[in-house]
Amino acid sequence: MAATVSRPEVAAEGQEPLLSPGEADEEDSGRDVVETQEHYKSRWRSIWIMYLTMFLSSVGFSIVIMSVWPYLQKIDPTADASFLGWIIASYSIGQMVASPLFGLWSNHRPRREPLVISTAISVAANCLYAYVHVPHSHNRYYMLAARALVGFGAGNVAVVRSYIAGATSLMERTSTMANTSACQAVGFILGPVFQTCFTLIGEEGITWKLVQLQLNMYTAPVLFAALLGVINIILFFSIFREHQVDDMGRQCKSVSFEGEESNVPDQDAEGNIDHVAVVAINFLFFVILFVFAVFETIATPLTMDMYSWTRKEAVFYNGIILSMVGIESVIVFMVVKMLSKKTGERAILHGGLLIVLVGFFILLPWGKKLPNIQWQEIKNNSIPRTAATEMLMPFWSLQATPLPSNHTVEPVGCPVTQSWCLNTPMIYLAQYISSDILIGLGYPVCNVMSYTLYSKILGPKPQGVYMGWLTASGSGARILGPVFVSQIYTHLGPRWAFSLICGVVVVSLLLLEIVYKRLIAFSVRYGRMQEENC
Repeated sequence: MAATVSRPEVAAEGQEPLLSPGEADEEDSGRDVVETQEHYKSRWRSIWIMYLTMFLSSVGFSIVIMSVWPYLQKIDPTADASFLGWIIASYSIGQMVASPLFGLWSNHRPRREPLVISTAISVAANCLYAYVHVPHSHNRYYMLAARALVGFGAGNVAVVRSYIAGATSLMERTSTMANTSACQAVGFILGPVFQTCFTLIGEEGITWKLVQLQLNMYTAPVLFAALLGVINIILFFSIFREHQVDDMGRQCKSVSFEGEESNVPDQDAEGNIDHVAVVAINFLFFVILFVFAVFETIATPLTMDMYSWTRKEAVFYNGIILSMVGIESVIVFMVVKMLSKKTGERAILHGGLLIVLVGFFILLPWGKKLPNIQWQEIKNNSIPRTAATEMLMPFWSLQATPLPSNHTVEPVGCPVTQSWCLNTPMIYLAQYISSDILIGLGYPVCNVMSYTLYSKILGPKPQGVYMGWLTASGSGARILGPVFVSQIYTHLGPRWAFSLICGVVVVSLLLLEIVYKRLIAFSVRYGRMQEENC
């Protein structure tokens, strides 16, 4: 959904800022100044700081994801895989709680305040994670608290998105939202890369007895993340400035602005937000992140069951596949910026959901060949019950349980305890790879378009709380994804799991059709700008 400006032209990203000539004596001349050169440079420097903040937020999640389980076993040998599920989920729970709070804060105070405080919380939490080995007991709970606080600090994502929405015109919005999502995706990709580099330090590493610090492959990544957080805080004070422009790119008054902005009230903010459209986008965003969380979580157990891969092979091969999907996503983020100018955000969101639907439809078992069965000693024929704590467990941790003492070789294949293995056809590797490619294409498209449409629907209104709820819905989706896999996939199999996912995506497409005409920019809705593309 592109829009044309019915009044002064707007400086697009990468262009020189414009001034409206000859209107200095008019009553609303302060509103007709699009942008000064100084303001333009300061605004984009601040936006780049937001890009960095988004990158660091995602690095904080992914930089330890591969080492949490061995580190947990090292500091507390009594901890089991079910507790690991709580540690992984605690990040998303912390972010879900914090996002609306930081968003509300940013609506009424300078955004630098929640940004600095949230980043400081993440820095402190990472330092706590590096010291969880020091206490003589309850180490696992210190680790749980550390990861929850890192997630709480990552609630600043809502502030970042709301700032970018308020500091860009409609013409710039799609591009900046795509760049933001690309930075987030790069952070998720590079986090495990940083972790891999730090494995060279080794498990023992170096001990600094004076401060009881162990610098090893488990603590070095979080200390590195803490250092990046400190640098980010310095940049907040030295470079970041509060800026707000209206949908046409003109400077306007901001509740949280500290500088030289005009005191003319923002008349373009008059009007009510379409809350039906807001709720619809929140639902669509939840579905998008939910299906992607299922996709990420189900990769390891699915490939182990279907292709008789060992744990090591599944982690290695899926790591490569997900890395390729991440790179594909970054490319898509860049391409979608140009594509949206021709087709509009709504049409691209519709296309992205269709691609995701096809990706999961391909995963349905179609053939006649059954997967290899993993025959083991069974004490009863029923599927074991799943404890409440195990429901939040990432599925790869379920596969990490130690082998019985009478086994010398890791059993592979589809476990006979999963009764569906005996009658469900296998999913061929070509199906799996094709699905990965399609989902890796559709997900980033839906992600960017959801954020972009959402920010445009909210318009010049304060967006902190609304962005907080959107971020919280995404965090909730990431929590429920592993629950879905551990319950539906384990008990009913891929046919039921992927059929239900397809059904959810179809419902989302129907909802999109119903609210399609309501997903328009605030300024377009009130006739201040004209819609160019649908």
